[in-house]
Amino acid sequence: MPGHSTSVSKLTPARVIVIGVAAIVVILTLAALVLFANLPDANAFNTRVEQLFMENDSLTGQAEIKLLEILAGSGTAFSETLASYRFIIFVLMVFATALLIAALVSMVALVGLARRMAEVEKSGIQVNALTVHRDARVVQINDMEFKLTAAALETLSVLAEARLDDDILSGLEIESVISGKPTAECDEAAGAVRIKRLRDHLGNQLMSELLIKNIARKGYVLAVEPGAIRMV
Repeated sequence: MPGHSTSVSKLTPARVIVIGVAAIVVILTLAALVLFANLPDANAFNTRVEQLFMENDSLTGQAEIKLLEILAGSGTAFSETLASYRFIIFVLMVFATALLIAALVSMVALVGLARRMAEVEKSGIQVNALTVHRDARVVQINDMEFKLTAAALETLSVLAEARLDDDILSGLEIESVISGKPTAECDEAAGAVRIKRLRDHLGNQLMSELLIKNIARKGYVLAVEPGAIRMV
């Protein structure tokens, strides 16, 4: 089984694209060859008309000659029509090849993106610095700045201070700290609403979900190392 896992690991997205493109080109080339091979000969009609001229020397009347001329003209028209059909088929085959290659590249890109998103979701967002500017109502996450409302900034400040103390806050506790009311007078849903609004202000849903983690039956916590947090 080690050999099998090694061969699978070598199937990088670029390699899959190359193999897929080669397979598409080969399959469509074979299909085109079979299709063109089974198309009638463009000169088949003219050959039959010429054979009629050769085998029927008695066709010397004006009517017979006129009929043969009409047949010859029909053969030429058939030949031109068939040539145009061949060109149309060729263009359609090229178009189908381009579409299949584009679909393959898009599919591989989507699979690669899904894998990267899954890796990010497993490992969490890497925050090297989180600075909360209270006066400017701005939070700086790594090299990104977010302008927050006063309520959203207050929620983030509470979470940041709790993270510095290595605490996990429930929605009830968040609402109690911000409102200044005892927990008995607060509602869990109110704290959850504050978290939702904070995530909405941060914008990117994936980033906000990974930055503000919800631990089941415990509460909310910032997925940031305490040493990376600064309150200004």
